[in-house]
Amino acid sequence: MSPGAATPRTAAPRTHTRGTDARNTGAGKTGGPRTGALAGTPQAGTPEAGTPEAEAPRAGTPQTGTAAGAPRRRLLAAAAFAPLLAGVGMAGTGLAGPGAATAHADTRRGGGPVPPDRSGHPPGPDHSGHGRPLKPVRTKAGDWNHVVKALELSGDPSMVRGEFFHARFPRTDLDVVSYGVKVSPGLALGSHVAFVRYEDGSTLVMGDLVCAENELQRVSDALFAHHIEMTALHKHLLAHSPDVWWVHIHAHGHDAMALARGVRAAIDRTATPAPQPRPRSLEKPPLDLDTRRIDAALGGTGSNDGGLYKIVFHRRETIVDRGMELPQGLGASTAFNMQLLGGGRVALSGDFVMVADEVPKVLARLRQGKINLVELHNHGLSEEPRLFFTHIWAVGDGVRIARALRPALDATRVTPGGQGGGD
Repeated sequence: MSPGAATPRTAAPRTHTRGTDARNTGAGKTGGPRTGALAGTPQAGTPEAGTPEAEAPRAGTPQTGTAAGAPRRRLLAAAAFAPLLAGVGMAGTGLAGPGAATAHADTRRGGGPVPPDRSGHPPGPDHSGHGRPLKPVRTKAGDWNHVVKALELSGDPSMVRGEFFHARFPRTDLDVVSYGVKVSPGLALGSHVAFVRYEDGSTLVMGDLVCAENELQRVSDALFAHHIEMTALHKHLLAHSPDVWWVHIHAHGHDAMALARGVRAAIDRTATPAPQPRPRSLEKPPLDLDTRRIDAALGGTGSNDGGLYKIVFHRRETIVDRGMELPQGLGASTAFNMQLLGGGRVALSGDFVMVADEVPKVLARLRQGKINLVELHNHGLSEEPRLFFTHIWAVGDGVRIARALRPALDATRVTPGGQGGGD
């Protein structure tokens, strides 16, 4: 690994607690090969414990002191207590067997055990050293000028609530059609990345890259060469032409420039054009859409994003990924993008973010509203709580579609977030 290269973090391994017995530990064995018999089960030709035959020493067996000829029941009792005694005697030594509970010392600060994180794992290398997740810190646009340069962007960095830098790379070069709709870059063809600064000075990058099928393998190779993880690979659209794939990425390190150069290298393996500043006249063109009724139907407030109408909702929970607390909405947003088709009609592309027990109800309610399901998957590898995403598609009256979405939205624990979730 070259100096300065971004190093992805890995989650601490899960430890499953299982009961142990004499078979697991081997405790109570008196030597020799294991016969497979369960401890305490009388075997053919073997005297049962407590009988005279069991008490008597075997003929021809050397006797040494008072231990010779110990009753079988004593051996069985020792075998039964051996796992418990081993766990007590080895706790904290690193030698306890599988399932033994051990305290995890915070060796970085030289003191005391550190409690597990919310997933039940001991703190990993991404933690602050206090047994709590690292927290993001607020930054200004000027803090990211070097990253903007490495990404070969023009203009000032785009900040989201002062919490993270967000860069977009719309695929204006692609002419994609799905079910008769020419898909605009803002509807479903926009690559984007977010950079977050943490209290220890490190930087997290997360994002989603849009790749034509003939670009996908080159992009993957570039990501891996720069130590950027691919955390998901899937579709956001139903049948479409030409074929396009969406690649979710994740990396963390103390060299933000190296992270940015890795992202740029991956984008350079595609035909993505350099982002162009949007003319002021196209920032918020008039919308032929009843946005007031759409907002009322969904219980949120959308925004005009270059002629598309977008509404975003964020998870209410604090999301922790590999020991890092994510800013609200980053990697945890429900987003609805509406491309205007005229006469109040829209093409909807979006996705729902859910925890596991919300998934069945959301999918059923979407289909009850005649919303098309595209994909069900994860975007990350190790966030807590575990998040699932379903991508959706619909074409029709915008208000009717919004009303069809609301029952599914009500089944999730989200709050209106406006635009800019970064997901």
